[in-house]
Amino acid sequence: MLIRSEWNTGVVGLRTFMQDEDQIKFNKLVNDGLSGKYERLHGDIFNDIEQERLRKALKKAAEAVRTGVEPVHALDYGCGSGNLTGHLIELGIETVSADISEGFLDLIKRNFSRTGLSDVLAINGKDLSGVDDDSFDMVATYSVLHHVPDYLGIVAEMCRVAKPGGVIYIDHEVIESYYRRTQECVEFLRKARPTVNFKRCFRLLIDVGGYKHIIRRLLNPRYKREGDIHVWPDDHIEWDKIEQLLISKGCKIVLKEDYLLYKSIYDLDVYNQYKGRCVDQRMLIARKE
Repeated sequence: MLIRSEWNTGVVGLRTFMQDEDQIKFNKLVNDGLSGKYERLHGDIFNDIEQERLRKALKKAAEAVRTGVEPVHALDYGCGSGNLTGHLIELGIETVSADISEGFLDLIKRNFSRTGLSDVLAINGKDLSGVDDDSFDMVATYSVLHHVPDYLGIVAEMCRVAKPGGVIYIDHEVIESYYRRTQECVEFLRKARPTVNFKRCFRLLIDVGGYKHIIRRLLNPRYKREGDIHVWPDDHIEWDKIEQLLISKGCKIVLKEDYLLYKSIYDLDVYNQYKGRCVDQRMLIARKE
């Protein structure tokens, strides 16, 4: 049976139900396996510079809430190891961490249950069924939408479960210019990245189990070992459609910031030189009116 999201009109927006179901199952399997080592593998996220940017951005999102409720009640959609959850709890926000991975949810319980501000929610990767309308003062997601088959459908669900006056926070998704790199951005990458990443090469060499991923990639050029879907020039996150959807659901764009993501492999001096001239990611805050 063919299904099509009302909002997903991209080149590969037409999918079969089983394809989406299989992708969700694969994402769950992968993330269950990665839960214990995810932070070690992602220096592009878990580094001081990106974490400080994220902390400040979430503070702005919290300040944009107009529900009149204290403490703020937030949903961290696709929580992973708790990247957003930790910052939200530090802001004194009661946080429900939602994920398809039981491994990640167990990790959240171990790391945050003692705070008294943490709860978890198992989700299906398709919608937020079981969550009432107007339930949260903030709904936040970071580096998740490109893993979701119908990411615009999920944004619509985020709008549904946000209270009037509540905010939707979307972060760490690439912008259009990422796929049309300027000469200056090409120059930045050439200077910032090591010529040969010996640490990564060694890790891949001894990762015997990883050879299966090489074979899968040969069989399917669009295979990604962590379940990324919308990361291709003809199938990627379309921010203009996200904004159109948010507005159609009665939301107002409060803040939109494009930035250059800092990765731990980058030369810091080169990054500081180019961060005001090149951008590759976007953070957006919208408030439900």
